[in-house]
Amino acid sequence: MGRFWDKYTGTRHPGSDMAPLPAAELRSALLALNGPDVPYVVRDAPSKEKADLVAEWRIEEPAWHTFFARSRLDRQFRIRMRLVPGRHEVRTLDQQWEVTWVGDTPRIATSAEYGHGAMTTVSKQWTYERGPDGRRRMVETFGFDSREMKNPLRDTVLGAGWVWRGAVFSL
Repeated sequence: MGRFWDKYTGTRHPGSDMAPLPAAELRSALLALNGPDVPYVVRDAPSKEKADLVAEWRIEEPAWHTFFARSRLDRQFRIRMRLVPGRHEVRTLDQQWEVTWVGDTPRIATSAEYGHGAMTTVSKQWTYERGPDGRRRMVETFGFDSREMKNPLRDTVLGAGWVWRGAVFSL
């Protein structure tokens, strides 16, 4: 069941010829992913989060208006990472919170959702507008894809010769 379970949880193994880097170097490499051109932040986790590092991306989708009210969707996507130096693996847990708000205050939430485990989240919003030829066309006004954050993290871990162990249900 090993390979099936690995595929189910999103676990990836580095090439067999790679020598694992020390944990301190891996931590530095993951923190070095931060920058002005990335829409997420990788940070050290406080002990209450039960992780060594956390990568998080807070998304506030553009508001849309209905006949009765203004609504928007706030989403937070987070990957908690625990480094296990003895096994040369990074155990991960994906977490996501979504809240749909009506009005301008957070007290009027119409729905809330929480999920964890291995997940891929893609969210897009489109609108119609006139193109240069005068015809109506769909134009993307907002887009979020969790792989834009997860792939660089996973590639860094694998490049360091460590295992990316996905969907650990408790760190």
